[in-house]
Amino acid sequence: MKNVLLVFSLILLTLPEVKSQDPQKPLPNFIIIFADDLGYGDLSCFGHPTIKTPNLDRMANEGQKWTNFYVGASVCTPSRAALLTGRLPVRSGMASDRHRVLFPDSKNGLPSSEITLAEQLKTAGYATACIGKWHLGHKEQYLPINNGFDYYFGIPYSNDMDRLQGDAYNDYWKRPNDSIKTEHFNVPLLRNTEIIERPADQNTITTRYSDEAVKYIKENKKKPFFIYLAHNLPHIPLFVSDKFKGTSERGLYGDVVQEIDNGVGKILNTLKEEGLAENTIVVFTSDNGPWLPFKLNGGSAGLLKAGKGTTWEGGMREPTIFWAPEHIEPGIITDLGTTMDLFSTFSTMAGIKLPDNRILDGVNLSETLFNRKPSQRKSVLYYRGTELYAVRLGDFKAHFITQGAYGEFGERQEHNPPLLYNLNFDPGEQFNVAEEHPEIIEQISVLVKEHRSNLVKGKDMLADRE
Repeated sequence: MKNVLLVFSLILLTLPEVKSQDPQKPLPNFIIIFADDLGYGDLSCFGHPTIKTPNLDRMANEGQKWTNFYVGASVCTPSRAALLTGRLPVRSGMASDRHRVLFPDSKNGLPSSEITLAEQLKTAGYATACIGKWHLGHKEQYLPINNGFDYYFGIPYSNDMDRLQGDAYNDYWKRPNDSIKTEHFNVPLLRNTEIIERPADQNTITTRYSDEAVKYIKENKKKPFFIYLAHNLPHIPLFVSDKFKGTSERGLYGDVVQEIDNGVGKILNTLKEEGLAENTIVVFTSDNGPWLPFKLNGGSAGLLKAGKGTTWEGGMREPTIFWAPEHIEPGIITDLGTTMDLFSTFSTMAGIKLPDNRILDGVNLSETLFNRKPSQRKSVLYYRGTELYAVRLGDFKAHFITQGAYGEFGERQEHNPPLLYNLNFDPGEQFNVAEEHPEIIEQISVLVKEHRSNLVKGKDMLADRE
């Protein structure tokens, strides 16, 4: 048992080794493209039969498609905090059992004590831009410009907030799509800290975000840069520009995804035209799974169970692609990875020392990206708010607590013994194999005990509202 405990202590606590950047090579550029509420099954390269995503397919063919890649939470705010800090959101207080995300009347945001990926990369001279949805605090001190980003263009929270119509929330969404208007949502569009448009024109916002990214690449091509492009779609309400309206066999939702894909193509083409492609790492993924109660206006988790808001696979396993032609070793990666690993991976690639005054929950994935070596990540922790609901260790996932979201997939239940699924055999989590593998449950229990032994939960930053 002591040997087992030691192994899992190393998995959870040992920070990845940081190699020095070769002074003869330019620092790599990094671009993260983060969709909102896109499901595991919503891209053609991940199996959707009628949504056409040729540019993301190209990314997958030229780069790596990761089929077991996770986010830090199944809803917006904590998922974004996890990506940008490399830490479980429960550590920073960006997870709550009271309000699961931030709202326009929330008092707080990402604590200043947290180190964002942008702040980390700026220590090596990177130009940094956040384009799109932020959702880590709308007050000035919490905005991207005060959290390591040199430039911000986007909306501060979800695109369904600041609704002006008088209907109750659920009643409003019963309207036909053509009666849902962008002017019904008084969401502000900011440049840095200034509101430049309110309500934001969401019909054109997807293309404008992509164009801003292209512009930033061209303006900063002579220095290393980091762009965090966080689309606020296909989160409802769904809006699309005239050029893409009616272009998808999947309807409005498909139109929206195909417009996002078009923007990906613009970015990839710009990198190639500017001679930057081979030295730029582009990552595409989503903040959480599909918002299933919205039916045809929501996405699909494919063969995975449930969606946004849950700790079933459909809520936290996301379609993920890494791209850097002739640099990343192409292929399909079935090893584990998470958005929290980007902090450690990008820091390593840029030759930046990792912070030693906090626990990081990410690992360095660069050996998998460049040499196809096994991922250092062996486990995934599934939090809902501040509670640990499930744990994946290797092929197996144990559910200690299950709960649906938004009235679907069941009420809260505690499981003792936990439910156990072999996700390689059963990604849809249909067949409980707990009785056949008590030793796996014991190993996962040891991992949980070790994790909790050093967990200090941050002050709840989401609960307080005006």
